[in-house]
Amino acid sequence: MNVRRNRGHWSLILALLPLVVAAQPRQLMSSARPVTAHVASHTSTTLDNTRSESIDIETLSIMPLFGERPKTAEQIDREIHFLNDCDQNFTSRTEASEFFAARGWDYISDGQLDTAAHRFNLAWLLNDRNADAYWGLGVVSYQKENLPEAVRLLRKGIDAAGTNVELMGDLATVEIKQFQKDHHRPTLDDAEQQLQRIVTQDPAHAASFQKLSLVSYLKADYDKAWDYFHQARQLDMSILDLSFLSDLIAKRPDPKGVFK
Repeated sequence: MNVRRNRGHWSLILALLPLVVAAQPRQLMSSARPVTAHVASHTSTTLDNTRSESIDIETLSIMPLFGERPKTAEQIDREIHFLNDCDQNFTSRTEASEFFAARGWDYISDGQLDTAAHRFNLAWLLNDRNADAYWGLGVVSYQKENLPEAVRLLRKGIDAAGTNVELMGDLATVEIKQFQKDHHRPTLDDAEQQLQRIVTQDPAHAASFQKLSLVSYLKADYDKAWDYFHQARQLDMSILDLSFLSDLIAKRPDPKGVFK
C-alpha cells in the first residue's frame, strides 16, 4: 500500500465529514557506522533533563514531533543508532523518510494510531521537509479528537508542501470543525483562504465550493453561501450535502428557485 494512495484515502475521509456537525447554528539492525556532524537537525546535544525526563521516552516517541522538547542523552543515543541504520539500509534519508511515512499511513488504516504517530515522527526526524510526516501526525491528532493540534500540524505540512490541494482541503475541513466548537473567527477565515487557494488552483473542485458555501453560512452571508452552493451543484451534484441544504433553505430560500 503506497503512501500516496493512503494519504488520499484519509484525505477523502476528512472531506466526507458531515459538513454541518454544528451548523445548527494516518526495525532496522543497529550499525556501527559513524555519524557525521550533520546527522539531523533534531538530534540536538542540548539537554534539559528536568523537563524531558518528566515524560518517559516511550510516551515521547508517540507525541507529535517527539513532544518538541529538549532531548535526553538516551533519546539522542537512540536517534544516532536509528539514523546510522537508515544510512546503511536506504540510499538517502529522504527515501527512508518516505518509507516510514508510508508505514505510518498503513498503521492509520489499521487503527493503530500510536504506532502510526511513531512512524511519522521517524519520517520527520529523517526529513523535516516531508509534508507527509506533518500530514499524518495531523490525521492522528484529528482521530484522537485533538483539533487544535491537528490544525497546527496540517499547517506545518502545508508550509513544507506548498500547494497541495488534498492537504489544503483537509486543513480547511478540520478548521471548519474547530470553528464550530470554539467560534474563533480567524480559524474560519484561514479555512476560507485555504479553500480559495484550492478553487484558484482547481476551478472544478466541487467539494471546495460546497465547503466555501458552509463557510459563508457560518458567517451568516447566505447570499454568498447560495452562490457557492450552486457552483458546487453545477460541477458535481453527487457531492451535495442535503442536510446542509435544508439548513441553508431555512435561513434563506434559494434565490434561483432550484431548491424548495
